[in-house]
Amino acid sequence: MTQTTTKFPQYAADFQALLAVGGESAWLGQLREQAWSRFGQLGLPTLRRGNEKWKYTDVRPVANATFEHPLSLGLDGVPDQEQVAAVAPWDPDWTNLVFIDGHYSPSLSSNQSGNKSGDVYVGSLAEAAGYHQDVLQKHLAQHAEFQDDGFVALNTSFLADGALVHVPEGRSLAAPVHLVYLTTDRQQPRVTYPRTLVVAGGNSRLVVVESYVSLAAGRYFTDAVTEIVLEDGANVDHYRLLLESEEAYHMGVSRVYLGPDTTFTTASFSHGAALGRNDFQVLLDAPGADCTLNGLYLTTGTQHMDNFINIDHAKPHGTSRLLYKGILAGKSRAVFGGNVLVRKEAQQTTAHQTDKNLLLSDEAEVDTKPSLLIYADDVKCGHGATAGHLNQDTLFYMRSRGLDAETASRMLVHAFAGEIIDKVHLPSLREYLDRLFMAAIPAASLNLGRAQ
Repeated sequence: MTQTTTKFPQYAADFQALLAVGGESAWLGQLREQAWSRFGQLGLPTLRRGNEKWKYTDVRPVANATFEHPLSLGLDGVPDQEQVAAVAPWDPDWTNLVFIDGHYSPSLSSNQSGNKSGDVYVGSLAEAAGYHQDVLQKHLAQHAEFQDDGFVALNTSFLADGALVHVPEGRSLAAPVHLVYLTTDRQQPRVTYPRTLVVAGGNSRLVVVESYVSLAAGRYFTDAVTEIVLEDGANVDHYRLLLESEEAYHMGVSRVYLGPDTTFTTASFSHGAALGRNDFQVLLDAPGADCTLNGLYLTTGTQHMDNFINIDHAKPHGTSRLLYKGILAGKSRAVFGGNVLVRKEAQQTTAHQTDKNLLLSDEAEVDTKPSLLIYADDVKCGHGATAGHLNQDTLFYMRSRGLDAETASRMLVHAFAGEIIDKVHLPSLREYLDRLFMAAIPAASLNLGRAQ
């Protein structure tokens, strides 16, 4: 507690203000107190020497800055739906839940589902406490543990609102669920704590999209935590979009639990944030679990993007596929730390891991470290990583067929990114991402001068 009060006085003041509001259930209050106490012991991971998880990413800009936490959704500056749709993918046929500065906005959300225990529920986590307390107590903060992660501890300390998506056994959601976490433009830099819990019951099926976006041009901090649980035979498609402002700090932690014969597919898309981290971990904890993890990120200027992806094969007959791609321009930097663990009990595991990077500038840099830790002897596993510039022989060939240098370069970049974008199953989201990433590539970074 002393460390937190001394090093992070604004967080301490905000936590005391949250306690003064009260009104939460006893178990939630106890959970927040435990997380706050642990944050006081952990702080934030500013020391990188000997800390392999943070070796290439410096979070001192986050730790040394002061951010205020809004305790409620203010009435001033609240955007309308048109403004939200301008910065996030938007489809009226989706079930859209909008959170403004960390607080649920009923007026901007659509098609909220369910309220009774045992029924489908898609809505505010705070409002769900009276109907789905059993689900919350069973899963909330049980998969994203705060004991060894300062950012998770901080998020859990301020756990008040967020999204709950609960689909009971045998049910399916026809419409994708879109969770929009939007930060507004305020004079004082602020911190928000988005929290998401998705529980897919046995043999259920659903699609979830998380979008982290902003109307703010200035500096702010998003500390996000997501927990996803798939029970026997469940099937979940998941998409995560990090589209914060150019001066934002984003620390995202996702934890996924897979039960027997489950299928989980996720794709992460990142463009935005001065400093961003995607800490994604999947636990295959039963036979027959299957997961596919895809990712695409584009960095420009002096942006720093860190993807820390871990897959834990704890039981036999599991399958995992991982493919991440990065496009780096300017003086930006990216980090890929990928770890696939195959435990001794996880015989007949199949795991493939690949990281590919395209550098559009001589000053861009990527640190990639894929790894396999295999303790079983009956497995099929492989991994690899590549980094390089646009192929000049291919550019020359395309230009010899009448294409100008920029058009030829953009076609090659589009093909590189398209392998990930084309895997998106939602047509409107796929088209949105295709336009977004192609428009984000600066012409000056296409190595036009290299083409012969």
